[in-house]
Amino acid sequence: MIELANISRVYFIGIGGIGMSALARYFHAKGVIVQGYDKTETALTRQMEAEGIGVHYLDDIGLLDGQANLVIYTPAVPKQHTELNYFREHHFNVVKRSEVLGAVTAGSFNICIAGTHGKTTISAMTAHILRDSGYGCNAFLGGIAVNYDTNFWSNERNLCVVEADEYDKSFLQLSPDIAVISSMDPDHLDIYGTTGNMEQAFIDFAGKIKPGGTLLSRHGLKRSADLHADRHITYHISDVHAGVFASGVRTDKGCYHFDAVMNDRRIKDMVLNMGGEHNIENALAAISVSAQLGLPDDMIRNSLAEFKGVKRRFEYIVRNDHHIYIDDYAHHPEELRALISGARSVFAGKKCTIVFQPHLYSRTRDLAKDFAESLDLADEVILLPVYPARELPIPGVGSELILENMKIAGKSIMTRDELADWVSRNRPELILTAGAGDIDRMVETIKNILEAELGK
Repeated sequence: MIELANISRVYFIGIGGIGMSALARYFHAKGVIVQGYDKTETALTRQMEAEGIGVHYLDDIGLLDGQANLVIYTPAVPKQHTELNYFREHHFNVVKRSEVLGAVTAGSFNICIAGTHGKTTISAMTAHILRDSGYGCNAFLGGIAVNYDTNFWSNERNLCVVEADEYDKSFLQLSPDIAVISSMDPDHLDIYGTTGNMEQAFIDFAGKIKPGGTLLSRHGLKRSADLHADRHITYHISDVHAGVFASGVRTDKGCYHFDAVMNDRRIKDMVLNMGGEHNIENALAAISVSAQLGLPDDMIRNSLAEFKGVKRRFEYIVRNDHHIYIDDYAHHPEELRALISGARSVFAGKKCTIVFQPHLYSRTRDLAKDFAESLDLADEVILLPVYPARELPIPGVGSELILENMKIAGKSIMTRDELADWVSRNRPELILTAGAGDIDRMVETIKNILEAELGK
């Protein structure tokens, strides 16, 4: 176990990552000197700089903190990274983010939320309910909670809500008291090799639950019978065989209204102010966690109604009588399916255009047919080139691989400039942008084009 008691200076390699930045903010809040490197300046890194955290954008040993007690890196950093190798060669204390998060939460009551999709929204909803209600929690989130414009906060209550990331088996460093598993669909096969190996990691994660702890899992998971805990509760948007489900679901002006039904409890008149039917199911997980902690119905109901969502999770960018523009982090076929279906359910009758930037060559190669099948649910699809992140190109793998597997007629591949021109000419009534790369840099451009038409 990493010893954190005497740490006075921490250096992050990949500080702009959403999980890394939460940890950076944690140490900064503790009064530790925090500095770090990231390859790209973003709104998040600028925000951290404004908070007093030092960030630079050149891989240069002349800029690193040579007095750091602890160096934290993300596995997404390339092995040839100059700063990372300098720290290793000079015998600094160099550890993965997941190990540090495990050490930080070693002595707390932990709510750890996992899943190949859904975990960020569930984590943010759960943490928000506990914060807004006054119950209190510490939060390490994988997205920016809109209510608070941050992915981290602290509280005197020794309870942590933690997004449990399956990448690189990171979540196996955690010790949950309550664990959530929202999904176990194939992903990160560059790490796991096979779907079976990835599913086994989730089974192992459930095995990390402390004695007497609780597992909440989505009803119907493929390996549900292999998930064990002293207490196991399932949830589902509509299946009455689940331990928790929604009843009387209806929409009103882009919001959902429903009752949350549990085995021995029914919380009536829940309101969720974000689109996407899958988010009702995410809300049920957060509601169930809150109920396990003993929060009363009114407290849960009122706090959920105040939840404003997570940036880049079915986030409304433009919403008026002429245009609906939604931005989402979706980068897996099932996430795209949920995004498109959710938008269609809330805005029935509108032509749906989605702009998707595939993330990673390996994921594009492994899931091209699944991506195509999900994207075919839209009326028109525009693909941007693959965002490589940590990977080098793979011969024969690109956005074309998805395009050639699609069946709808309205499909194309564009550059950013071509996309901006297309939006200017076509003024789509319902447009979605999706991806985990840097497609978010197009959000302001598209927003400005759509709003300029209305003279705003």
